[in-house]
Amino acid sequence: MKESRAALLLRLFWTFFKIGPSTFGGGYAMIPAIEREVAEKRKWLDAQEMSDMLSVAGSAPGGVGVNASAFIGYRLAGVAGAVAAVLGIALPTFLIVLGLGLVYRLMDGNPKVEAALLGIQGAILALILVSAYKMAKASLFDKTTTAIFIFSLTLMTITSFNPVFAIAAGLAAGIVCIGIKTLLGRRISTEKQRTSHTPGSSYYLEYYI
Repeated sequence: MKESRAALLLRLFWTFFKIGPSTFGGGYAMIPAIEREVAEKRKWLDAQEMSDMLSVAGSAPGGVGVNASAFIGYRLAGVAGAVAAVLGIALPTFLIVLGLGLVYRLMDGNPKVEAALLGIQGAILALILVSAYKMAKASLFDKTTTAIFIFSLTLMTITSFNPVFAIAAGLAAGIVCIGIKTLLGRRISTEKQRTSHTPGSSYYLEYYI
């Protein structure tokens, strides 16, 4: 039985509503949660589509978590879906931050709170590394993409090169490389060969802290 539009919008809102307060650090720390809910549990997108969506979300202005929710919602249910997903992911965070702001003076300087925040920072770093690893698995599939990755990483690590220019340079390099391969008559591949997974197998790491 096909799901009604209203039911889909409600599921979009509720799915992203659960993701918002379950991840600390926002942005890239939310990506493993979004991948698990959208690609593994809901099957709304497959792994390659998810990787492409996150690449676009990361290169667009704004927070990657909100961008990803907007793109996924729009892909599934148009403008209304984008609104439902963005509201879902933003509302709980807004309410939590509002509550923390009201009691900030009571928490400020508390050694136990500061120790907890230090632990959360370590967990956030792990989430970002997991996200980067899974994006690399889907995106680095030949010598060209690997070379662009290594060059970009090295450039931004040792210099203050603007990430916006790095994204634009990567886009240009991809277009040029495809053009050269076309002229040389070489086979062009724009995504990694997909491998089959047995039903019920899970290749997404847990993301809850």
